[in-house]
Amino acid sequence: MNAHIITIGDEILIGQTLNTNAADIGNKLVDIQIFVRKASIVADNEKEILDEFRDCWGKNDLIIITGGLGPTHDDVTRQCVVKFFNSELVEDPEVLDDVKKIFEKRGRKIDKINEGQALVPKIATSIRNMLGTAPGMYIEKDEKIFVVLPGVPAEMNYMMETFVIPYLRKKMGAIKSYSLRSNLLTTGIPESFLFKRLGNLDELLGGAKLAFLPNQFGVKMRITAEAETEELAKNKLLEVEQKIRGRAGRYIYSRNEESLEEVVGRLLTERGLTISVAESCTGGNLSNLLTNVPGASKYFERGIISYGNVSKVEILNVNEDALNEHGVVSLKVAQQMAEGVRAISGTDIGLSITGIMGPTGATTDKPVGLVYIGFCDEKVCTAKKFVFGENRIFNKQRTTQAALEMIRRYILGIE
Repeated sequence: MNAHIITIGDEILIGQTLNTNAADIGNKLVDIQIFVRKASIVADNEKEILDEFRDCWGKNDLIIITGGLGPTHDDVTRQCVVKFFNSELVEDPEVLDDVKKIFEKRGRKIDKINEGQALVPKIATSIRNMLGTAPGMYIEKDEKIFVVLPGVPAEMNYMMETFVIPYLRKKMGAIKSYSLRSNLLTTGIPESFLFKRLGNLDELLGGAKLAFLPNQFGVKMRITAEAETEELAKNKLLEVEQKIRGRAGRYIYSRNEESLEEVVGRLLTERGLTISVAESCTGGNLSNLLTNVPGASKYFERGIISYGNVSKVEILNVNEDALNEHGVVSLKVAQQMAEGVRAISGTDIGLSITGIMGPTGATTDKPVGLVYIGFCDEKVCTAKKFVFGENRIFNKQRTTQAALEMIRRYILGIE
């Protein structure tokens, strides 16, 4: 079954909103062996939307549209559906009841413009929306499926999971072949180095597929295995994963979508370890990520943002002589920051960050992107040097990722 995703909205075309809907829909469809052949973005313009409908209708078995279902003047998708299928709008009593209940729950009075959300094309089956006021639409005609969903991601995902995917599963019947995927997330190794480390890919994969997906945090490796049965595909996937881990396992921090901070949080909890951090140039970003994980209070004691030299001396007991002799961005100061935060917090681990994020602050021997990450436990107090790039925000993100990776490797005993 060929699928095309159409996302409608000026806000996406001008870069004001990221098109996460297309990615989420694609991920859900591929899990049931429906592959998206194309995705497009169209402005809130009736003519352009209708042109896109006509173009897609002749080429695809499944078309999924998101966006433009709201109650305001620029929401024209519903009217375009009516014109495209030469239908008319009728009131759906169940949808109207849903809309009224949402307004009652929020303590607001419903008006005509909101009641109008219950008008749906006569040709369509309404998809109930328990999270908002705009219903979705499901249309089958000429052995094709046409689905229209709200642009709000939470509402779109709710309808995909509760109606669209179950219905498509039933429609497709028994799956004749299985295509399974898994993602191995790596950090601390460039894409080219990772590619070289894996060696002969034909021999490694044995018919499976491998894609390298780099970003500023590392490289995601997406493995795809196909087979006649789900069990055979799963076994093939695990076989390839094990081979990859044998060659690059030290750089792999998770499978599928578990973030590095979640991995670190889980490892700290399992080992019964506590941690405190002292951040200078990252301004609390590491503390923020560590505390994004539910249950962080079990292992995270405190985070100190010692941005200026005075706070490093007064709070973390960094030696003024070390600051004068080595500079704030130095191995020695990073060590003393880590030692200081561990001492005042009483945690198993103390971790520190100091660096030059840019675009200013560089010297002849200390470029933008230079970072030292300090680490201290009961046995050792050390620091490691990193040199990242020119972009201030990317430097903060990469530094934080490197700090989390230092914790992971320490806990697992990886050099």
